[in-house]
Amino acid sequence: MNKPKIIAYLKPSCGWSQGVRAILRKYDLPYEDRDIINDPVQRQEMIEKSGQMLSPCVEVNGRMLPDISGDEVEAYLLANNLAGSTDRTADAPTNAPCAHEATGPIPMQLHR
Repeated sequence: MNKPKIIAYLKPSCGWSQGVRAILRKYDLPYEDRDIINDPVQRQEMIEKSGQMLSPCVEVNGRMLPDISGDEVEAYLLANNLAGSTDRTADAPTNAPCAHEATGPIPMQLHR
């Protein structure tokens, strides 16, 4: 099976970005990891290619998958026979938000 050409537009420490990386490692798929936080050129390229500003975005063999989780990347790869089945498990959560986007109660801070 030929490995697909993958360009991943990711944040360095975002939960969803880590999930995409975990899936690509799970299937041992090489990819270009493009940092959209520290490299504005990469962010602009992602926006132009995907037509939107949300990340992660993953380009597989020229097809852009915008605003996608690791779970969705895995489903796409398997549905399109771009990855074979494996007994390996992902080494990180594959559908977790960035820490600043996590939902839940906002801690109250009292000032004296």
